[in-house]
Amino acid sequence: MHAVVMDSLEEYLSGVVEPAVERQIEAHLLACDTCREEVNGMREFAPLFGSLRAGEVLDPSPAFFAGVMRQVAEAKPARTFASLFALDFAFGRRLVFASLLTLAVLGTFLATHEAKSPLGPSPETIMAQQESPAFESAPAQDGMLATLTAYEQQ
Repeated sequence: MHAVVMDSLEEYLSGVVEPAVERQIEAHLLACDTCREEVNGMREFAPLFGSLRAGEVLDPSPAFFAGVMRQVAEAKPARTFASLFALDFAFGRRLVFASLLTLAVLGTFLATHEAKSPLGPSPETIMAQQESPAFESAPAQDGMLATLTAYEQQ
């Protein structure tokens, strides 16, 4: 339908539209076959809508409400596959705290029981001392070889 008819269609069908708007709609309906057919179809169905109104109001008894509320209270939600993985927030917080505590305990254990370094000088220290005055009495390569051999035997 066109905008001229759509804006005031309900008022036009009920007969409460202003005379100027009614003349515009009727002029449009004379010129437009599509809108005229739509409006005529709506006029045929309008009386049927009036028959849908209930003449009496259904008022259920208080026992009906009590029965419904009892069934709602007794109904338990069905467990689904997804509910197996649903954790409440309190449990999740406890799980995170326990994981962090375990990590702290294991980290402390590993830090205190770490393998101690050997008491002798490391190979890097020996190589750094290659040009030190202590090695001047022997050739540097021989001194290095003797030191590394002594280090490996410890």
